[in-house]
Amino acid sequence: MINLNLNNPKVDIKISKDLVDYNVAVAFMEKKVEQIILGHENELIWFLEHPPLYTKGTSAKESDLLNPNLFPVYEANRGGQYTYHGPGQRIIYVMLNLKNHAQDVRCFVQFLENWVISALQKIGIKAFIAPNRIGVWTNTKEGKEAKIAAIGIRLRKWVSYHGIAININPNLENFNAIVPCGIKDYGVTSVVSLGHDFSMQAIDEIMIDAFHDLRVNT
Repeated sequence: MINLNLNNPKVDIKISKDLVDYNVAVAFMEKKVEQIILGHENELIWFLEHPPLYTKGTSAKESDLLNPNLFPVYEANRGGQYTYHGPGQRIIYVMLNLKNHAQDVRCFVQFLENWVISALQKIGIKAFIAPNRIGVWTNTKEGKEAKIAAIGIRLRKWVSYHGIAININPNLENFNAIVPCGIKDYGVTSVVSLGHDFSMQAIDEIMIDAFHDLRVNT
Protein backbone atom coordinates (compact mmCIF):
# COMPACT_ATOMS: atom_id res chain seq x y z
CA MET A 1 0.00 0.00 0.00
CA ILE A 2 1.31 3.43 -0.94
CA ASN A 3 -0.36 6.53 0.47
CA LEU A 4 -0.10 9.76 -1.44
CA ASN A 5 0.06 12.76 0.86
CA LEU A 6 -3.00 14.39 -0.67
CA ASN A 7 -3.63 16.68 2.27
CA ASN A 8 -0.31 18.41 1.80
CA PRO A 9 -1.13 22.08 2.47
CA LYS A 10 1.54 23.15 -0.01
CA VAL A 11 -0.53 22.03 -3.03
CA ASP A 12 -2.08 25.16 -4.57
CA ILE A 13 -5.12 25.28 -6.86
CA LYS A 14 -5.23 27.52 -9.95
CA ILE A 15 -8.40 27.90 -12.07
CA SER A 16 -8.32 29.78 -15.38
CA LYS A 17 -11.66 31.04 -16.68
CA ASP A 18 -10.46 32.07 -20.15
CA LEU A 19 -9.10 29.72 -22.82
CA VAL A 20 -5.35 29.27 -22.42
CA ASP A 21 -2.99 29.07 -25.41
CA TYR A 22 -1.20 25.71 -25.44
CA ASN A 23 2.32 27.12 -25.75
CA VAL A 24 1.62 29.58 -22.94
CA ALA A 25 0.44 26.70 -20.75
CA VAL A 26 3.52 24.58 -21.47
CA ALA A 27 5.88 27.49 -20.79
CA PHE A 28 4.10 28.14 -17.50
CA MET A 29 4.35 24.48 -16.48
CA GLU A 30 8.03 24.19 -17.34
CA LYS A 31 8.85 27.29 -15.30
CA LYS A 32 6.69 26.11 -12.42
CA VAL A 33 8.28 22.66 -12.41
CA GLU A 34 11.76 24.17 -12.19
CA GLN A 35 10.69 26.32 -9.24
CA ILE A 36 9.15 23.29 -7.49
CA ILE A 37 12.36 21.30 -8.04
CA LEU A 38 14.36 24.13 -6.48
CA GLY A 39 11.93 24.29 -3.56
CA HIS A 40 11.01 27.88 -4.33
CA GLU A 41 7.30 27.39 -5.05
CA ASN A 42 4.42 25.20 -3.92
CA GLU A 43 3.07 22.27 -5.87
CA LEU A 44 0.13 23.14 -8.13
CA ILE A 45 -2.99 21.73 -9.73
CA TRP A 46 -4.19 23.89 -12.64
CA PHE A 47 -7.72 23.71 -14.09
CA LEU A 48 -8.15 25.22 -17.56
CA GLU A 49 -9.49 24.87 -21.11
CA HIS A 50 -7.64 25.20 -24.41
CA PRO A 51 -8.86 26.49 -27.77
CA PRO A 52 -9.36 23.67 -30.32
CA LEU A 53 -6.06 21.89 -31.01
CA TYR A 54 -4.36 18.53 -31.26
CA THR A 55 -1.34 17.41 -29.30
CA LYS A 56 1.17 14.81 -30.40
CA GLY A 57 2.71 12.71 -27.62
CA THR A 58 6.08 11.04 -27.77
CA SER A 59 4.55 7.72 -28.97
CA ALA A 60 2.32 9.21 -31.69
CA LYS A 61 2.17 7.73 -35.19
CA GLU A 62 1.84 10.13 -38.12
CA SER A 63 -0.84 7.90 -39.65
CA ASP A 64 -3.09 8.58 -36.64
CA LEU A 65 -3.43 12.25 -37.65
CA LEU A 66 -6.26 11.87 -40.16
CA ASN A 67 -6.88 15.55 -40.91
CA PRO A 68 -3.75 17.63 -40.25
CA ASN A 69 -5.35 20.85 -41.46
CA LEU A 70 -8.35 21.05 -39.15
CA PHE A 71 -6.70 22.56 -36.05
CA PRO A 72 -3.15 23.39 -34.97
CA VAL A 73 -1.02 20.40 -33.98
CA TYR A 74 1.45 20.78 -31.12
CA GLU A 75 4.36 18.55 -30.22
CA ALA A 76 3.77 17.57 -26.59
CA ASN A 77 6.69 16.45 -24.45
CA ARG A 78 4.45 14.02 -22.57
CA GLY A 79 3.86 10.33 -23.00
CA GLY A 80 1.03 9.07 -25.18
CA GLN A 81 -0.14 9.67 -28.71
CA TYR A 82 -2.53 12.12 -30.41
CA THR A 83 -5.30 13.74 -28.43
CA TYR A 84 -7.75 16.59 -28.89
CA HIS A 85 -8.16 19.56 -26.57
CA GLY A 86 -10.83 22.21 -26.84
CA PRO A 87 -13.63 24.14 -25.15
CA GLY A 88 -15.85 21.98 -22.99
CA GLN A 89 -12.98 19.70 -22.03
CA ARG A 90 -11.54 20.18 -18.56
CA ILE A 91 -7.76 20.10 -18.59
CA ILE A 92 -6.10 19.47 -15.24
CA TYR A 93 -2.36 19.99 -15.24
CA VAL A 94 -0.79 18.36 -12.21
CA MET A 95 2.53 19.69 -10.97
CA LEU A 96 3.33 17.53 -7.95
CA ASN A 97 6.66 16.61 -6.42
CA LEU A 98 6.44 12.84 -6.07
CA LYS A 99 9.22 12.96 -3.50
CA ASN A 100 6.55 14.38 -1.19
CA HIS A 101 4.08 11.61 -2.05
CA ALA A 102 5.33 8.35 -3.54
CA GLN A 103 8.27 7.90 -5.92
CA ASP A 104 6.44 5.35 -8.01
CA VAL A 105 5.36 6.32 -11.53
CA ARG A 106 2.86 3.48 -11.92
CA CYS A 107 1.32 4.34 -8.57
CA PHE A 108 1.01 7.97 -9.61
CA VAL A 109 -0.71 7.14 -12.91
CA GLN A 110 -3.09 4.85 -11.00
CA PHE A 111 -3.79 7.69 -8.62
CA LEU A 112 -4.71 10.00 -11.51
CA GLU A 113 -6.99 7.33 -12.98
CA ASN A 114 -8.65 6.66 -9.64
CA TRP A 115 -9.02 10.37 -9.00
CA VAL A 116 -11.06 10.76 -12.19
CA ILE A 117 -13.07 7.61 -11.50
CA SER A 118 -13.87 8.76 -7.97
CA ALA A 119 -14.99 12.21 -9.15
CA LEU A 120 -17.18 10.80 -11.94
CA GLN A 121 -18.79 8.42 -9.48
CA LYS A 122 -19.86 11.43 -7.43
CA ILE A 123 -21.93 12.68 -10.39
CA GLY A 124 -23.43 9.29 -11.20
CA ILE A 125 -21.06 8.05 -13.90
CA LYS A 126 -19.52 4.62 -13.46
CA ALA A 127 -16.06 4.79 -15.00
CA PHE A 128 -13.29 2.22 -15.09
CA ILE A 129 -9.84 1.26 -16.30
CA ALA A 130 -9.79 -1.05 -19.34
CA PRO A 131 -6.99 -3.63 -19.73
CA ASN A 132 -4.40 -2.63 -22.36
CA ARG A 133 -6.15 0.70 -23.00
CA ILE A 134 -4.93 4.07 -21.81
CA GLY A 135 -7.18 6.49 -19.96
CA VAL A 136 -10.52 6.30 -18.18
CA TRP A 137 -13.52 4.59 -19.77
CA THR A 138 -17.25 4.28 -19.29
CA ASN A 139 -20.28 2.78 -21.02
CA THR A 140 -22.44 4.89 -23.32
CA LYS A 141 -26.24 4.84 -23.32
CA GLU A 142 -25.97 2.27 -26.12
CA GLY A 143 -23.85 0.02 -23.91
CA LYS A 144 -20.60 0.60 -25.80
CA GLU A 145 -17.32 1.29 -24.05
CA ALA A 146 -16.00 4.78 -24.76
CA LYS A 147 -13.24 6.97 -23.44
CA ILE A 148 -14.22 9.85 -21.19
CA ALA A 149 -10.80 11.01 -19.95
CA ALA A 150 -7.23 10.92 -21.21
CA ILE A 151 -4.08 10.90 -19.10
CA GLY A 152 -0.58 11.86 -20.18
CA ILE A 153 2.22 12.95 -17.89
CA ARG A 154 5.90 13.74 -17.86
CA LEU A 155 8.30 13.78 -14.93
CA ARG A 156 11.33 15.98 -14.40
CA LYS A 157 13.38 15.08 -11.33
CA TRP A 158 10.24 13.47 -9.85
CA VAL A 159 8.07 16.55 -10.44
CA SER A 160 5.11 15.86 -12.69
CA TYR A 161 3.49 18.03 -15.33
CA HIS A 162 0.83 17.72 -18.02
CA GLY A 163 -1.95 15.52 -16.64
CA ILE A 164 -5.63 14.87 -17.29
CA ALA A 165 -8.26 15.81 -19.90
CA ILE A 166 -11.90 15.07 -19.00
CA ASN A 167 -14.62 15.40 -21.63
CA ILE A 168 -17.38 17.47 -20.04
CA ASN A 169 -19.10 18.90 -23.11
CA PRO A 170 -16.61 19.24 -25.98
CA ASN A 171 -17.50 18.90 -29.64
CA LEU A 172 -16.89 15.16 -29.93
CA GLU A 173 -16.77 15.37 -33.74
CA ASN A 174 -13.37 17.01 -33.41
CA PHE A 175 -11.96 13.67 -32.27
CA ASN A 176 -12.71 12.28 -35.74
CA ALA A 177 -9.61 13.93 -37.22
CA ILE A 178 -7.31 11.74 -35.13
CA VAL A 179 -7.09 8.22 -33.78
CA PRO A 180 -7.40 9.23 -30.12
CA CYS A 181 -4.46 7.81 -28.15
CA GLY A 182 -3.91 5.34 -30.99
CA ILE A 183 -7.03 3.33 -30.13
CA LYS A 184 -9.10 2.68 -33.27
CA ASP A 185 -11.92 0.38 -32.19
CA TYR A 186 -13.52 2.52 -29.50
CA GLY A 187 -15.14 5.94 -29.43
CA VAL A 188 -15.12 8.87 -27.05
CA THR A 189 -17.92 10.24 -24.91
CA SER A 190 -18.57 13.09 -22.49
CA VAL A 191 -20.37 13.89 -19.26
CA VAL A 192 -23.16 15.69 -21.15
CA SER A 193 -23.49 12.94 -23.78
CA LEU A 194 -24.16 10.52 -20.93
CA GLY A 195 -27.08 12.68 -19.78
CA HIS A 196 -25.43 14.58 -16.92
CA ASP A 197 -25.60 18.37 -16.87
CA PHE A 198 -22.83 19.86 -14.73
CA SER A 199 -21.10 23.20 -15.07
CA MET A 200 -17.33 23.38 -15.32
CA GLN A 201 -17.28 25.05 -11.90
CA ALA A 202 -19.23 22.16 -10.39
CA ILE A 203 -16.85 19.64 -11.94
CA ASP A 204 -13.87 21.56 -10.54
CA GLU A 205 -15.35 21.49 -7.04
CA ILE A 206 -16.01 17.75 -7.29
CA MET A 207 -12.47 17.07 -8.56
CA ILE A 208 -10.94 19.12 -5.75
CA ASP A 209 -13.02 17.31 -3.14
CA ALA A 210 -12.10 13.94 -4.64
CA PHE A 211 -8.41 14.91 -4.65
CA HIS A 212 -8.42 15.61 -0.94
CA ASP A 213 -10.48 12.53 -0.11
CA LEU A 214 -8.69 9.92 -2.17
CA ARG A 215 -6.05 7.41 -1.09
CA VAL A 216 -4.50 5.12 -3.66
CA ASN A 217 -3.58 1.50 -3.01
CA THR A 218 -1.13 -0.46 -5.16
